[in-house]
Amino acid sequence: MADLADEAASLDGYFSDAPLEPEPKYPPLNESFDRCVIITNLPKVPEAKYEKLGKVVLKLVSRIGPLANYEGSDFTGFFMPFDKEAGATVGCAFIEYETAGDAKKAIEVLEEYKFDKNHALHVLPHERASHLADVEEEEFKQPEPEPFKEQPNTMSWLEDSCQRDQFAIRHGKETAVFWNDGREEPVLDYDGAREKEAGVAWCEYYVQWSPKGSYFATLVPNRGVILWGGDNFQKLQRFAAPGVDFVVFSPQENYMMTNNNNRNDPHAIKVFSIQTGKCLRAFPLYPSNFLDEKLSEQEKSNIPPPPFQWSHDDKYLARMGKDLISVFDVPTMKLLDKRSLACDGICEFQFSPKANIIAYWAPEHKNQPANVNVIELPSRKSLRQKNLFNVTKCSLVWQENGEYLGVKVTRHTKSKKTLYNNLELFRVNEPGIPVEMLDVKDAVMAFSWEPQGSRFAIIHAENPTSTKVNVTFYDMFRMSEPEKKKGKKKSTGKELIAEVNKVETLEGKQCNCIFWSPAGRTIILAALGDSASGTLEFYDCDNKSLVIKEHYRANQVLWDPSGRTLATTVSQPIGGGHFKFAMDNGYIVWSFQGKQISQQSFETFYQFQWRPREKLFNKKETAEVSKNLKKYEKQFNAFDEAKKRKLRLEETRGKRKNRSAFRATLARLKEIRSNMKQERMALLNGYDSEDEGNFTTKEVTIETILSSKEELVY
Repeated sequence: MADLADEAASLDGYFSDAPLEPEPKYPPLNESFDRCVIITNLPKVPEAKYEKLGKVVLKLVSRIGPLANYEGSDFTGFFMPFDKEAGATVGCAFIEYETAGDAKKAIEVLEEYKFDKNHALHVLPHERASHLADVEEEEFKQPEPEPFKEQPNTMSWLEDSCQRDQFAIRHGKETAVFWNDGREEPVLDYDGAREKEAGVAWCEYYVQWSPKGSYFATLVPNRGVILWGGDNFQKLQRFAAPGVDFVVFSPQENYMMTNNNNRNDPHAIKVFSIQTGKCLRAFPLYPSNFLDEKLSEQEKSNIPPPPFQWSHDDKYLARMGKDLISVFDVPTMKLLDKRSLACDGICEFQFSPKANIIAYWAPEHKNQPANVNVIELPSRKSLRQKNLFNVTKCSLVWQENGEYLGVKVTRHTKSKKTLYNNLELFRVNEPGIPVEMLDVKDAVMAFSWEPQGSRFAIIHAENPTSTKVNVTFYDMFRMSEPEKKKGKKKSTGKELIAEVNKVETLEGKQCNCIFWSPAGRTIILAALGDSASGTLEFYDCDNKSLVIKEHYRANQVLWDPSGRTLATTVSQPIGGGHFKFAMDNGYIVWSFQGKQISQQSFETFYQFQWRPREKLFNKKETAEVSKNLKKYEKQFNAFDEAKKRKLRLEETRGKRKNRSAFRATLARLKEIRSNMKQERMALLNGYDSEDEGNFTTKEVTIETILSSKEELVY
């Protein structure tokens, strides 16, 4: 001990005064595990195949992004457990990426990924797995099935005995649904009285009918979207979508898409399954790389987000990106064939309303001319491509039955100082999809197809700012003239030839919009907008009859689904601040012949929307009904007469009640007088005032000459 003390004394002054408390610098502990995911439903393989399976899984997950790598550690971001007792893997793997974004992407891409024919992968974030670890192990008990509850019949409104249509309006804080028969004033069906009594908001924003009229969606931004249906508009489902701005239903009513228009929300757009209420996938407002980073924030805000479009059968959901179209398979919401459809320079695309066909146009790009392409899905086969030159802009317009595609092309001269138009008309259902070009010297302001026919109409004028315009009607077919043959008295019959044919031109019109009736034949030529006169011209294309009406300040024309009536509205946006034309707010309902049926005015009027109905008849069945129209006419006339009689009885119910009461009083008084006859005769000393024998009847005839005139006859 003495030696140690002497040695310590000799070293005095060489030791540091700092305390000897070593603190190694460990890397910060990441407790969030947001970079970690767990892949389940992997094949369970023996030890001999462990390494091979690990390489396949590692190669798959590495495609998403680089895995975590810790210096001085054997962990490479991938771990696949092995059960020694069972002698096989446990069917899962733990993955850690370098970034949380890659982990999130792995969940989206690898979920339901077909690893092989027997295994579809399931990917969980680590946070979800940690919650499952706290679940107590208990013996599984089969849950009791809930008692059957019959759902409301969402198509019951179609069983209306009067074959009436419905429409919904939004004004002030009110939302109401009305019946309309096309003859009398609309009748209220439901205005949210049940919800008002319960103190619940039925609707705080806009409303939306589903494409077949089965569902009625009301928007409550704080709560999301609420679906209603059935006889009394019962609540069917609520979808959580904070800040929802508008909704879009799929054509077959299987899915619904919500949008809150929030540029900073990565889940601004949500796609829901209506049947289950589950959110299938969420999207940001803009696709990745859609906006040029060189643009300022102000310039970016002026670029509208590309909209999603549904295919006619709900199989696909598509959206335009930068030089591509992303087509998602529904309901998995995965990219079709795991890749987007390459479309260099694409500016616009449209789904066919009756087939899985996409039409898009792209301007001149990388020494390639502007072109219109028609693509078939899911094969991605190009059905038709049309190259165009000197193109400034194109607009795609499908006919309702998908038989024709019209492309309005705005072209420029080489100097780019003069613009002119032409129409490219695609016959989609014919072999090879032939295309006809129609040159129009004037500027074309509007283009619209007849819904069920082969005709279309355009508004054109020499100057786009002209107040007087022309409206020209064309037909995709021309009637051939009968040929006269020698030796025959009768000529051969007329035939339809597939050739664009000019039907007629209406000159000097004051209109900027055209609206075909859903039944065809009738068209509305309307002057809409703040600077327009509100003139409405009801034109029958077959009879050439014209009726002119006016709705001052009208900004919408809406046909009902049957084509019997239409509504014109003066509406203002919700939350749009002061509306300078508030005195004109409201709507007018017209018959298809231009007769005013109803008019309503409101201090604030936001929305008018007809309830859609599915078209069940095809062209052949519709033609059969038209052929036997007289037979159906008798039935409907009898129904109308019965309805009129019922209304007449209803209107005269009060008069008939008063008349019956008067007759009953008169009979009672006569009976009282009859009972008092003996007393009355006694007071009159036996004189009976009702005995006609006590009276003498004398007839007097008086002739009066009203005028006389003498004439000399030679």
